[in-house]
Amino acid sequence: MEYVSTRGGTRAVDFEEALFSGYAPDGGLFMPQRIPSLDRDTLQRWSSLCYPELVKELCSLFVPAQLVPRKALSELIDRAFSRFRHKNVVHLSRLKDGLNVLELWHGVTYAFKDLSLSCTGQFLQYFLEKKQKHVSILVGTSGDTGSSAIESVRGQKNVDIFVLLPKGLCTQIQELQMTTVIEDNVHVFAAHGNSDEIDEPIKELFADVNFAGKYNLMSLNSVNWSRIMVQIAHYFYAYFQCTPSLDTTPLPKVEIVVPTGGGGNITAGCIAQKMGLPIRLITVVNSNDIIHRTVQHGDFSLAESVKATLASAMDIQEPYNVERILWLLSGSDSHLIKNLMDQFNISKRLKLPEDLHRKLSETLGSCSASDQDIVGAMQRCWEENQYLLCPHSAVAAHYHYSQPHSFLSLSFLSSIPRCCLAPASAAKFQDALLRAGLVPQIPPEITALTAMETRSTPLERGQHWAQVLRGRIEAVAQQW
Repeated sequence: MEYVSTRGGTRAVDFEEALFSGYAPDGGLFMPQRIPSLDRDTLQRWSSLCYPELVKELCSLFVPAQLVPRKALSELIDRAFSRFRHKNVVHLSRLKDGLNVLELWHGVTYAFKDLSLSCTGQFLQYFLEKKQKHVSILVGTSGDTGSSAIESVRGQKNVDIFVLLPKGLCTQIQELQMTTVIEDNVHVFAAHGNSDEIDEPIKELFADVNFAGKYNLMSLNSVNWSRIMVQIAHYFYAYFQCTPSLDTTPLPKVEIVVPTGGGGNITAGCIAQKMGLPIRLITVVNSNDIIHRTVQHGDFSLAESVKATLASAMDIQEPYNVERILWLLSGSDSHLIKNLMDQFNISKRLKLPEDLHRKLSETLGSCSASDQDIVGAMQRCWEENQYLLCPHSAVAAHYHYSQPHSFLSLSFLSSIPRCCLAPASAAKFQDALLRAGLVPQIPPEITALTAMETRSTPLERGQHWAQVLRGRIEAVAQQW
């Protein structure tokens, strides 16, 4: 299994090299050269597996045994999930009106990114210890990625992590989960800008090939293929939990609703679908609706500005993983993708070719939710189930409540089961809960954050952020 850039301008690499990369050298994103296809017997066999075992099976398809022997891979994944609070790692809550909520947030930081990043952290350690190598991880976060990435590598002697967060645009809890980690290898920057603005200095440093090579820069954003790979398991687990039977021909479909920001999770869903999993995918967004406009109208164009919403981790205008989805749907046409992304990078506007837009709209449904919609879904879910949703999960629930009969299977004349992915615990979003007139239920480990020491470096408007980052990375490297 080798990995190629979506833009076709760089040689194929193995899993280890893809893991330690950010963007590909040509500006594209790494994807498997070949997507494995699963037969019915494999799906039948996998249907009884627990979530960690599903992750192991999927990862073994993308990580050759000569790079990581199967026994070692299994041990790494077991170690990754050892800190999760739920015995099943993830949990499906079956609520009224057919609302199935897959809780992906039982990790250390109460967010779904703990699932993929805990595994990615273990993969990194495996290779770093073998090679006696040191890396500098550079991460921009809109809320949850930063804390999950920090937890995956905190205290590790051969890793330094540099995290940029948008000051005042995360929740207080999200920010404290990053700034209260006082470790020598953790460096947090509080930037006075939005999520898209903090991506710019990161892209600049990765584009400086000499600098990136000298300091072994890598990314743990969903630019990193390893994160996408682990997230594919969400879809298989959701399908097996929700499908009524695997004994019919063709296999029954399940609709999976995916709250979407940078697009990493929905990319994993598209790959699962390509592997043969019979799922219908719905990508749901907040008022920052570029993905919704792309699916509905082929309009991949920036709005005038990022809108601050209750679902703050999805306040993203440039969902970079859309490039992976378009590459997948174009039949791996890297020449086309390069031309499209070059056009987008110049004008920040792109009209998809008609054929590519048709394939996208056949692959994905979409929906956008306003803050009012989010509050309404949170309130209704509480009233009917005494169940608290985070505002991101509520975007998915809004779709469910607004599409009560979903789509009907003509062959069976019955509703297709639906599963809403829940990316974070409601406990992290107290302000949103209060706005919905609900009472937050705060775990003691989150309450304790407010009394802890914090540490971060401010990045003010007018400063050259890339230069500040450069200086810190160089200074830290002198201590290696």
